[in-house]
Amino acid sequence: MKRLIMIILVASTALTSFAQSEPNPFLREYNTPFGTPPFDLIKDAHYLPAFEIAIRQQQQEIDAIVNNSAAPTFENTIEAIERSGGLLRKVEAVFNNLNSAHTNDRLQEIARTVTPMLSKHNDEILLNTALFQRVKAVSQQKDALNLAGEQKRLLEKYYRDFVRGGANLNSEQKITLSKINEQLSLLTLQFGENILKENNAFELVIESRENLDGLPDAAIAGAAETAEERGHPGKWVFTLHKPSLIPFLQYSEKRQLREKMLKAYINRGNNDDALDNKAIVSKIASLRVKRAKLLGYKTHADFVLEENMAKTPENVYKLLDQLWQPALKIAGKEAEALQEMIYDGGDTLKLQPWDWWFYAEKLKRAKYALDDELLRPYFKLENVREGAFAVANKLYGITFEESTDIPKYHSEITAFEVKEADGTHIGILFTDYFPRASKRGGAWMDAYRKQSKENGANISPVITNVGNFSKPVGDKPALLSLEEVLTLFHEFGHGLHGLLSNCTYHSLSGTDVPRDFVELPSQVMENWALEPEVLKLYARHYQTGEPIPQDLIDKIENARHFNQGFATVEYLAASFLDLDWHVLTDPIERDPIEFENKSLNKIGLIPEIVVRYRSPYFRHIFSGGYSAGYYSYIWSEVLDADAFQAFKETSLFDSKTAQAFRKNILAAGSTEDAMILYKRFRGAEPRIEPLLERKGLK
Repeated sequence: MKRLIMIILVASTALTSFAQSEPNPFLREYNTPFGTPPFDLIKDAHYLPAFEIAIRQQQQEIDAIVNNSAAPTFENTIEAIERSGGLLRKVEAVFNNLNSAHTNDRLQEIARTVTPMLSKHNDEILLNTALFQRVKAVSQQKDALNLAGEQKRLLEKYYRDFVRGGANLNSEQKITLSKINEQLSLLTLQFGENILKENNAFELVIESRENLDGLPDAAIAGAAETAEERGHPGKWVFTLHKPSLIPFLQYSEKRQLREKMLKAYINRGNNDDALDNKAIVSKIASLRVKRAKLLGYKTHADFVLEENMAKTPENVYKLLDQLWQPALKIAGKEAEALQEMIYDGGDTLKLQPWDWWFYAEKLKRAKYALDDELLRPYFKLENVREGAFAVANKLYGITFEESTDIPKYHSEITAFEVKEADGTHIGILFTDYFPRASKRGGAWMDAYRKQSKENGANISPVITNVGNFSKPVGDKPALLSLEEVLTLFHEFGHGLHGLLSNCTYHSLSGTDVPRDFVELPSQVMENWALEPEVLKLYARHYQTGEPIPQDLIDKIENARHFNQGFATVEYLAASFLDLDWHVLTDPIERDPIEFENKSLNKIGLIPEIVVRYRSPYFRHIFSGGYSAGYYSYIWSEVLDADAFQAFKETSLFDSKTAQAFRKNILAAGSTEDAMILYKRFRGAEPRIEPLLERKGLK
C-alpha cells in the first residue's frame, strides 16, 4: 500500500505543472454540442488528476451528508447520496469507455493505478457506519414518508446496496471485505488486459497463395491489407478478430490451418506465459466465495442472483436443464450430418471442432443454396445501420440525424442526434464499428452520460454502440455477415434502452436493470432484422441498389433453424460453466482446466463442439459484469421471444404495442420490479414456447 501511495504521489507531482498550464476539460462544463465529451481536448494526462479531485469531491459531499445536524430525510440523505459523485461519474464514463474502445499503454497504466483507488473509495462509502445509520433511519420510516414510486425504489436500492456492500459487518470484517474487493478489482482488470494482448499478438502469416484455397475474395483482400499494416508486405495475415477468424474457419480448405486458428482462439489465456489467466481465474473464483461467505450468502451465485429475476441458482439450472437435452439432441444430429458429409466426400477423418464451421457452411450451401458470401453484398454496414434506424422510426417515431460538429475520439466514429417525431432532442448516439488493436473484442453498448432529471430539467443521454465488424476492403464498403447484422441490431436495442429512458434518478435509469432483464431490449430488436418487410427496407445490393430478391429472403427463412443445435449448445455449455464456477462453497484455488473439463463432462458436451467461452478467456464473467449471470441471454430470450409475439399477434409495427413496450420496458429503467414491468407490457408472465419454436427445439 505504501508503494501504491508513492506511485500516486509521484504521478500526481509529475502532472501538476501540466494540469496548471493546460485546463483540465473534466473540471469545467463541456463546451460542446449537447454536452458531449470534448474528446479533442482530453489528454491521457488529464485522467489521474481528474480522478483524484473527483474522489475527494465526492468524499466531501458524503461527509456533508453524514455531518448534517438535521434528522435524516429522503431529500437530505437518499437524494443527496444520489446527487453526489457527479464529477466522478463524468470522468469514469469517458475513461472506462476509451479504455475499452481505444486504449493504449498509458491508459492501461492509469487503470492499474486508479482501480484500487476507486475500489477503496466505494468501500469507504458503503462501509461508512454513520452514513448507513442515516440510510437505515430513512428506510425505517419509509411507510410514513408518502414517497412516490421511483423514490421508494431508490430508497430500497440504497438500503440494499449498503447491506450487500457490507454495512452490517463488524470493523474487522469490513477491513477483510475491502481487501477482497481491491484484489478482485485488480485481478479482473488484469484478466481483460491479458486477453486484449493475446488477441493482438497472434497472427497467421500465409506466404503461399495455395494456402488461401476456398477463402472468399473479400477475406483474402482483407488479409492482404492486414499483412501490409503488420509489416508483412506481399503476404496474407489472419488474426483472432472475428471478421478474420470466422470466414477462415468457414471457408479455408486447409484443415491444418483451420486447426491452428481455432486452437489459438480457444487457448487464449492458457499458454503458460506472461499472459496466462489460469491463476487469475482460480484466484477470482476463490475470492468471490470468501466475499459471499463474509456477507452471509451460501455462494457467489446466491449473492448475485438475489438482484436478478432468476433469484436463485436452482431456478437458473432449471431453465438451462429445460433447454439442454433438446439442444444437445439436435446438435448430435447436426454432428452426424456433418460427419456423413465428410465420408461422402471420400474422407475418413473424424469431425473435429475446427471442422464444424467449414462443413456446416458446405451443408448450408448444399441444403439451402445459402452462404454468408451470397448475402454480404446486400448488407452494406451503413444500410444495415439505417435499417435499424428505420425500425426505431416506425416503432417509436424517432429520427437519427448525423452530426459532424460533435468531437470524436477516432476518425471511424459517427455521431447522431436522436429526436422525437416533433423534433425534440432525445440524446446522442455514437457508433464505432470496426476492429483495431486499441479495442477489446466483442460488441457492446455503454453511456457517456445516462438520462436523468434534475430540478425538473431532463438530462439527455449520450450513448455509444461499439462493435468489431467486417471493415471496408479495397474499393468495397464494409459488407456484413448475417451474424454481424444481428449483432448490430442487438447493440442498437441496448442503445434504445439508454436513449429512450425516462427516469428521475440516474441510478435507476436506462440499462441499470437486473442482468437477466437487460438483454430483453437488445434481443427483441434482432427479431426485426430478418423480417421480410424489414429486409426490403435496408438490404440493398451495394453496387446496384437493388433490393434483396425474394428467393434469398426465402432461403434465409428456410435456414433459420440450421445449426441451432450447435449455437444453443455452445452457449448453454458456457452458462453451465459460469454457474458451476459460482456455486462453489469453499475458497480452494482450483485448476481451471480440470474444473472446466469436469463441468462440461457432467452435462455431456459432445467433443465436436467447444464451449463458447473457455475459462481463461471468459471475459463476461471474469472481467465483465456477468459473473453467475451469463445465463441472462437465454433468460432474456424467453422474454424477447414472448414479447415479439405481441407484435406478431397484431402487426410488425403496431403503434399501440410499440408504445406499451417503450413506456413499460425502454423508458422505465429499474423504477419497478422487472416482472411487474414485463407483465404490464404483455399482460402475463412470459411463456417459454415461443423460444422453443423459434429455435426449433419443440
